[in-house]
Amino acid sequence: AVLVESLLVFGVVLSVHAVVWDRFSWCALALALQAFYAQFKWDRLLQQGGAVFQFRGAANSGLLPASMVIPLLGVVMKERCRAAGIVYFERFGVVVASTGMLLALFLSVLAVGITKPVPTNTCILTGVAGSVIIYTMKHSLTVSEVIEVLEVLLIFVYLSMILLYLLPRCFTPGEALLVLGGVSFVLNQLIKRSLNVVEGRGDPIDFFLLVAVVGVVLLGLFFTVLFTFMDSGTWISSMFFHMMTAVLGLGVIMPWLYRLIQRNPLFWLLQFLFQTQTRLYLLVYWSFLAAAACGVVFYQNAKRSSESKKHQASTITRKYFHFIVVATYVPGLIYDRQLLYVAAVLCLAVFVFLEYVRYFRIKPFGQTLRHLLSLFLDERDSGPLILTHIYLLLGMSLPVWLFPRSCAPKGTLPGAGALVPYSGVLAVGVGDTIASVFGSTMGEIKWPGTKKTFEGTMTAIFAQIIAVALILIFDSSVNLNSSYAWILASVSLVSLLEAYTTQIDNLLLPLYLQIMLMA
Repeated sequence: AVLVESLLVFGVVLSVHAVVWDRFSWCALALALQAFYAQFKWDRLLQQGGAVFQFRGAANSGLLPASMVIPLLGVVMKERCRAAGIVYFERFGVVVASTGMLLALFLSVLAVGITKPVPTNTCILTGVAGSVIIYTMKHSLTVSEVIEVLEVLLIFVYLSMILLYLLPRCFTPGEALLVLGGVSFVLNQLIKRSLNVVEGRGDPIDFFLLVAVVGVVLLGLFFTVLFTFMDSGTWISSMFFHMMTAVLGLGVIMPWLYRLIQRNPLFWLLQFLFQTQTRLYLLVYWSFLAAAACGVVFYQNAKRSSESKKHQASTITRKYFHFIVVATYVPGLIYDRQLLYVAAVLCLAVFVFLEYVRYFRIKPFGQTLRHLLSLFLDERDSGPLILTHIYLLLGMSLPVWLFPRSCAPKGTLPGAGALVPYSGVLAVGVGDTIASVFGSTMGEIKWPGTKKTFEGTMTAIFAQIIAVALILIFDSSVNLNSSYAWILASVSLVSLLEAYTTQIDNLLLPLYLQIMLMA
């Protein structure tokens, strides 16, 4: 299964660089080859319990698929912005690609360094890949860009040491690379933009995302340190939690956002949300869907009888939420993507805050949330945090957040790139959901080495093709320009990756589909 997963990732890398070939292509190929070898060292360390931190069990390290995401995103973003003539974002794509390669190389070196005896072949490959990457960076980056890449690496090292220690068994090494690498990059971008504020420059919704992500992470770190010295389950601690959340929100995060957007954040948000009648209709519709999702949670818990306290929700039951999320995102993508962007940021902040309330057992809702959500746990929630619902939100939102709006003057990219914002809907909302439902109910032929079925994968591919046809009918801004073969190949590769990967598919699959469609 690991070998097939690796072959699929190599297939994506070669497909992208068959279209976008430049000096970074050699770096990507060298990085993929050494990550393939280093992945087996990580797997051996996890099996033997020799890793420095406790990682999520029942999964391989996932180093290769995770190592290629950020570099490939940077490469395709650079190419799209170069074609549009936007030099600033072309350079930004170069920085993203370089940063991703350096973070992945660091994680590989870490695995090689703690493996005993030292693996000679992997050391040689890592050294060659590192030399190619550093040589290319030397001839591609300015001094300020090199400093920016090293800043992200430094933040990543410190965040990894802190969060992997505080949150054992929550991530595999590959998931840690994606999540912590993304948070490190966002934090560095926020610091950089805060120090170089120019009035009227930059989109407020971009700043809103940066401040929200950094704000919830800093809030979690603060309370984690605080509650190591006091019991979080008492009423006094809970009152202190709510009070300090208000103080940090109104006293730190709001002024920070005010400095960036040069206006009152609350007034700006209210004006933005209720700017048009379409937005009002969408907000009412989304409120109804949110109530329906809460209703599913309460109904499933009501069905849990006292005799079956260990009962867990079935796969099909958990996929109800995928259907609800698809019903949420599709109208937003068709009618108002900016509103969807901001609403997804707000939902992420609320989800993370509620997870803090559950994790720290904050009164009055902490224990209730623990009871309600325990029904929906699966083998991927082996750590102290429940992250699958947050990964689902991220998987649907990242293609919207990472869409290079500045490099798409008409609001959409040409060809298959027009489907980029729909990557989460196609890969997770449609593909993963249909594969799970049909595979678990009608699947008989299993893919070698996995529990996934051939019928589930084929049905997922077919369902995504139908979804693309429906998008063409209902979204007039999408014009594929006869790039149907590339779309079919992209959907097929990502669906096969879903069958073989043991990583969090809600997070990984939309990013790979976005990379393929942007290429």
